[in-house]
Amino acid sequence: MVQNAAGQRVEVTFIGTPPTPQIARASGVTDVQVDGHLVRCRVYGSFQPFLEALRGYEVTSLTAIPTREEESA
Repeated sequence: MVQNAAGQRVEVTFIGTPPTPQIARASGVTDVQVDGHLVRCRVYGSFQPFLEALRGYEVTSLTAIPTREEESA
């Protein structure tokens, strides 16, 4: 189901340690990579579970770029 949904590449930067376990467990989130305060991942379908994983953490930047259909597969 996740592969058929529209996806986005996401980069989010935090003040302090990112909530990596919460992000990785969020529905529709895959390919989580961490580099210090920066988290990169893909989000498929609704952004709501991803955003709920960020609750309580200070975000300094967030970028989401839609992926083409063949990139999502």
